[in-house]
Amino acid sequence: MGTLVALAFVTPLFGLSLSPPDPALAPERIAVEEVAGVAAFAAPFAALDDDGVSLGAGASARGSASIGGDAEGDADADAAGSDEAAGDEDSEELDSDEYAAQLHERADLTRIHRPLGIATYAAMGLSLVLGTIQYYNLYGFFADQGSNPCVKGTAVFGQGQCTGFPLLHAGAGFLTAGLYTATFAVSLAMPDPDDASEGDSEYAKTLRMHKTLRWVHFGGMVAQMLLGIVIANAETFGMDRANDYGTLQALATVHLGVGLATFGAMTWAMVLML
Repeated sequence: MGTLVALAFVTPLFGLSLSPPDPALAPERIAVEEVAGVAAFAAPFAALDDDGVSLGAGASARGSASIGGDAEGDADADAAGSDEAAGDEDSEELDSDEYAAQLHERADLTRIHRPLGIATYAAMGLSLVLGTIQYYNLYGFFADQGSNPCVKGTAVFGQGQCTGFPLLHAGAGFLTAGLYTATFAVSLAMPDPDDASEGDSEYAKTLRMHKTLRWVHFGGMVAQMLLGIVIANAETFGMDRANDYGTLQALATVHLGVGLATFGAMTWAMVLML
C-alpha cells in the first residue's frame, strides 16, 4: 500500500500519469509528445544529418557541375565538330570552285591552242618545203661541189637563191618559231584538273603520247634554229662554200633531217589529238 502511494506520488513528477488522458486534450498532447520525441531522437544524429545534407548537396552540386561540365564539353565538342564540318564544307566549296575555274581556263586555252597549233603546223610545213628547195639548190641531193643546181644554173626560183641571205626559207622559219613558241607556252599553261593523262584508258595513253611528242618536236625546233643560224652565218663561223663545201653540206643535211623528224613528230601529235 505504501508502495502504491509512493508510486502515485512520484509519477506525476516524471510526467507520467496513471489516469487516462483527457480526450479533448489528447491530440494536442500526443502531437507535442511525438514532436518532442522525434526531436529528442533526432538530436544525436543532427550532425550526421547535416553532414549527410552537406554531402548530399555537395554531391548534387558536384553532380550538377559534372553534368554541366559534360554538357559544356559536349557543347564545345559539338561546336568544334560544327566548325570542322563547316571548314570541310568551305574547303570542298573552294576545291569545287577551283576545279570549275581550271576547267574554264582549260576550255579557254584550248580555243587558243588549237588554231595556234594548226597555224604552227602549216608554217612548219611551208618552212620545210622552202628549206628542202634551198638545200637542193645549194647542195643537190648529195651532189658534189661542181654538179649542184646553183653551179649548173638550174636553181629553183632563179640563181638569186644561190647567194646572199635565204629570205624565203628564213622568213618561214622565223614565222614558224614565233607560232611554235606561242603554241608551246599555251600548252604548258593549260591546267589538267581531271589528270586526264593518268590511267590506262585509251584517251590517257593518247594524251601521254601527245605530251611525249611535244618534247620531241620541241628539241627538234631548238636544234633546227641553232643549225639554221650556223649555216646562214657560215662566214661568221669561219666557213665558206668554196673551202668548206663538205662541212656545210653535212650541216645542211642534218638540218634537213632534223626538220623532217620535227615535222613528223608534229604530224603525229596532231593526228593523235584529231
